[in-house]
Amino acid sequence: MSEAPRRPRSGFGYGKRPAQPVEVVPGLSVRLAAAAVLAEVVGNGLSLDERFAPGAGPEALGGLDARDRALVRSIVLVALRRLGTLRAALAATLEKGLPRKAQVLEWTLLTGAAQILYMDVPDHAAVDLAVRAARRDARTAPFAALVNAVLRNIARRRDELATVDDAFIDTPQWLSTRWRKAYGGEVAARIALAHRDEPTLDVTLKPGLAADARPEGVLLPTGSLRLTSHDPVAELEGYGEGHWWVQDAAAALPARLLNVQPGERVADLCAAPGGKTAQLASAGALVVALDRSAERLKRLTANLERLGLSAEIKVGDVLGFDAPAFDAILLDAPCSATGTIRRHPDVAWTKKAGDVATLAAVQSKMLDRAASLLKPGGRLVYCTCSLEPEEGEQQIAQLLRRNPDLARDPVRAEEIGGLSACITPEGDLRTLPFHLSGDSPRLSGLDGFFAARLVRGSKRL
Repeated sequence: MSEAPRRPRSGFGYGKRPAQPVEVVPGLSVRLAAAAVLAEVVGNGLSLDERFAPGAGPEALGGLDARDRALVRSIVLVALRRLGTLRAALAATLEKGLPRKAQVLEWTLLTGAAQILYMDVPDHAAVDLAVRAARRDARTAPFAALVNAVLRNIARRRDELATVDDAFIDTPQWLSTRWRKAYGGEVAARIALAHRDEPTLDVTLKPGLAADARPEGVLLPTGSLRLTSHDPVAELEGYGEGHWWVQDAAAALPARLLNVQPGERVADLCAAPGGKTAQLASAGALVVALDRSAERLKRLTANLERLGLSAEIKVGDVLGFDAPAFDAILLDAPCSATGTIRRHPDVAWTKKAGDVATLAAVQSKMLDRAASLLKPGGRLVYCTCSLEPEEGEQQIAQLLRRNPDLARDPVRAEEIGGLSACITPEGDLRTLPFHLSGDSPRLSGLDGFFAARLVRGSKRL
């Protein structure tokens, strides 16, 4: 299905042109903020995480407490996961489309429809707050009755509008086209459908942690713990004691494939936010953690302090990094992040087709630099959280052609919890969002990851 047309990238300004005096209505500020954030993410291509960074989000987020900000985020996440379906629902109830002067209403309608179709919000509350939000802006106040009619119609037609047969309706066309080409229609459809379900959190446990010292969850065959608790992370068992850290189960695999030994000198390139650094350090390696972002390294440092782990932290770019040769190197290269859409649905709507080629060119240079820093017999694990072959399989094929002294060391099923379906014919790791089924959609799936393990010279692990 074709991607819905993008809206103009200006004029979103929620709350800046009041049509009437501000009234204090419970829940209204949350709905105003949700519409504003959705407008910035989809309309302006801004990262959802950046919108929630201190001082970085829209004016409408200011003054909200932690609980309200969490609700704003939940509404926006649902709207992003089902954006195509929600736009189709609006189209089905707006025969002539939105009035030209009321295009900004799309964001209020989308967030209202998301609550009605996919959230545990009473229909009357979702409709009433959307109408009040429309009345707050002079541009949209004349269309408040339209908002009321459209959302009530959607509520009446819930069963019809909430379920759509098209697996790709919530996926931008450029991505669905790429995935069909790379994986075939059936697998591509399973990828797209997996992105509709919100996953729970995975955590990586410190080695040897006793069962009574960890939070409630399901221990996965890969060794990660999949949480079943809905409590805030900082309130969970063992967080304050530094017993574990948040890390998707797929993201935890590349560092394990490096198989570091105590005392080995290891480089974690592009290290922030630090999950892989923590894995390497907890295995007893002497880790050099490099990242170009000093701000992101602050978070890494804080995580290591909480965990009681240490690493040599350096601010810098991989391409300009110089150091004595390492026993092992982990390169988690910057990428399009399409493998994380399951957790970060904004990625689907903020990335562009041209980003893949641009990032692939940088990855190629980083790989060459990383390989040059290996000792003879040293190991290199390259990984990306991307579903795109140009950022994974093709990078390794090209690297091996450029570097005859490198050889692939194939991944073995027993190293990744027996998940043989996640090993490519060449012996690389390729996880997909629908891999690793659980008892429910929330307890199923993995981030899409690619990883390859290479050695310099003839030595093998």
